[in-house]
Amino acid sequence: MSKLSSLISTDAVQLYVPAEDWRSAVIAAGDLLVQTGATEPEYTDSMLATIDEHGPYIVIAPGFALAHARPNASVKRTGLSFVRLANPVEFGAGDNDPVTIVMGMAAADSTEHQQALATLAGVLGDPVRRAALDTANTPEAVLEVLTSDPAQASAAEPSTPRHAASVADDREVDLTGTVASKGHILTVCGNGVGTSIFLKNTLEQVLGKWGWAPYFTVEATDTISAKGKSKEADLVLTSGAIAESLGDLGVPVEIIGDFTSQQEIDGALRRRYAV
Repeated sequence: MSKLSSLISTDAVQLYVPAEDWRSAVIAAGDLLVQTGATEPEYTDSMLATIDEHGPYIVIAPGFALAHARPNASVKRTGLSFVRLANPVEFGAGDNDPVTIVMGMAAADSTEHQQALATLAGVLGDPVRRAALDTANTPEAVLEVLTSDPAQASAAEPSTPRHAASVADDREVDLTGTVASKGHILTVCGNGVGTSIFLKNTLEQVLGKWGWAPYFTVEATDTISAKGKSKEADLVLTSGAIAESLGDLGVPVEIIGDFTSQQEIDGALRRRYAV
């Protein structure tokens, strides 16, 4: 059974929710967390404050926002909520606007929710299941989409790079234009517990398809920690909003618009490693 099924119930799903702006959309998702016993109202305030500080980095895919804050005393248990808006709203998230779905996430600690985010990444990365979230007419139908088995991988997913494929045979490899690697990549968000983990999961899927997973570690972290850890990494993957706050880290920073897109991350890796 999907880990998501233990973190969200039909009581935490609401459809056709009116919202005048992004604040009211996030508040709606936060209210469901409160009503289902996952958080105190102060956690919703923390989610809003996080967006005020770091910008709309929570909009991790076209039309989809994952609202969250750091674990704190206002979190009673790890939980999720799902709000589909009556009308889409702008978050100031560029190509990912407007947003139609806001999920709220409360984490009791920095690890308990990670498997749920991995499962959610699989849902959003599947075009059929993502479209189903836009059309499900009942909370039960939403939960069925979130907790059903993922579809088979698409043939359009990234293929294994030539350099990686040739490691296992005796052919001579042309390394012109490639760069030395520390085998470490950072994914960064405001708190290091939500969208950075989501991005980490998608990146690890790409590395797995390339055959590079055994040679790399991927670390999800927050903006403050990233400034100290960047010297140990080849590059940083993050959102445009977070990239602005990071400034010059001394390593390449790749901006990812859609955290569910293996193709977009594939392109970022190819640029860095000259594959």
